[in-house]
Amino acid sequence: MKILIIGSGGREHALAWKLAQSPRVGKIFTAPGNAGTAALGENVPIAADDFGALAAFAEKESIGLTVVGPDDALAGGIVDLFESKKLRIFGPSAAAARLESSKIFAKEFMRRHGIPTAEAREFSDSIEAHAWCRSAHYPLVIKADGLALGKGVIIAQNPLEAAMAIHNAMDRGVFGDAGRRIVVEEFLVGPECSVHALVDGESYCLFPEAQDHKRAFDGDTGPNTGGMGTVSPPGPFDPKLRQFIQTEVMDRFLAGIKADGLRFQGMLFPGLILTASGPKVLEFNCRFGDPETQVLLRRLQGDLLDLLEACVEGTLAGQAPQWDEGTAVCVILASGGYPAAYEKGKPITGLEAAGAEDGIVVFHAGTKQGNAGVETNGGRVLGVTALAGNIAAARDRAYAAADKIHFDQCQRREDIARR
Repeated sequence: MKILIIGSGGREHALAWKLAQSPRVGKIFTAPGNAGTAALGENVPIAADDFGALAAFAEKESIGLTVVGPDDALAGGIVDLFESKKLRIFGPSAAAARLESSKIFAKEFMRRHGIPTAEAREFSDSIEAHAWCRSAHYPLVIKADGLALGKGVIIAQNPLEAAMAIHNAMDRGVFGDAGRRIVVEEFLVGPECSVHALVDGESYCLFPEAQDHKRAFDGDTGPNTGGMGTVSPPGPFDPKLRQFIQTEVMDRFLAGIKADGLRFQGMLFPGLILTASGPKVLEFNCRFGDPETQVLLRRLQGDLLDLLEACVEGTLAGQAPQWDEGTAVCVILASGGYPAAYEKGKPITGLEAAGAEDGIVVFHAGTKQGNAGVETNGGRVLGVTALAGNIAAARDRAYAAADKIHFDQCQRREDIARR
C-alpha cells in the first residue's frame, strides 16, 4: 500500500518512521516533508494547504491511505474533500475539527456534555473584554479562539497584562483572524497531562499518558511554544486517573459527538490539568500531538497502519495495541529566538553520531537538505527521542545524544522530564 502523509514537522517524521515498519506499506510520500521524511520515502513539493493538488496526487499515485498531520489542514476541510473523491483519509471532518479550531466551540461542547473544564467567558468585542477583566480575579488565562500555532495562550498576572493581551489579540490582530474572538478562563493550578485516543465514531482506543513542556525556558518560564519536549509515561501509572479520563472525558465526548451529529474518525488529543479538585480539560486537539507523537510511537509495539485503518473503517473496537513498558523522552532542539523571530539555513552536524546512540531516534522537524547537508528550516528543528527502562535513563540517553548535535544558536531546555 502507498501512504501519503501531509505535513512537515517532527510528528510527520515520527508517523512516517512508524508506518515504514509495517509489512503492508510499500512506499511513503510526505507533502511537503523534511530531511527526515526524505530518508524514509519521497517528499512531494505540495503545500499542506493545497488540498486540490494533494487530492490530485493521491488519485494519480493510487494512494491507499492519506494521514493528515497539521490542525489547520483538518480545519480547512481536507478530509471532506478527499472523501468526496472516494479517497481514504485519516482525520475528522471540518465540522468535527472545530473542537480544536475554535476554543469557543469546544468550550460550549464541554459545557453541554458535562466534560469538566475551567470556568470561562467568551468575548467577540474588545471593549466588553477589557471591562470584564478590570474587575476579575487574577491570574487569568486569555486564549485566542482560533488556531495560533500553539502560541495563542497568554497568562495575565494583573489587569495591565490582560489589557495588553486583549489589545494585541483583538485590536492589533497579532494572531490574525484566530484572535478576533477570545476565551478568558480561570487560572488552574496543577501538573498538565496529555492523552491521545483514536476515535472511530462508535468507540475509542486510549493511548498512554504523555506530558509536554510548553514554555520556552527551564522551570516552565518564558513564552508558550509548540512544545519543547515530552515524556511518556510522565510518572507511575495511576489507574484512578485512567478511569476518570475514560468515564468523565472520553465516554462523555463519544456521547456528545453522537448527540451533536459530529462525524469524528481520527485522533482526539485532550490536554488536561490535574487540579486539587480533580482533572479538567484545558483544550481539545483533533490530531496527533507534536512532540507527543514522537514518544508515543517509540513505545507503540505492533503495526500503526492497523490502528489507523481500523479508525477509518469503524472497526476500532477490535484493536488492542501493546506498549513498551519503558519510558520515552523527547528533547527538542530549536532555532535561537524561537518562538519569536529566528534564522534558517544553519548547517547541522552530529546527526549520524546522535542517531547511533543506543535507544535513540532523531526525528526531524524544521530541517531541509541543503547543498552541504542538512540545514535548519524552522523553529523546532529536531526531536532527540530516547527509549529506556525508566525516566532517568531515558533522560540521560536523550541529552547525551543531543550533546552530539550542533548548529548555530541551538536552543533547548535542560529540564525535560525532571518534574
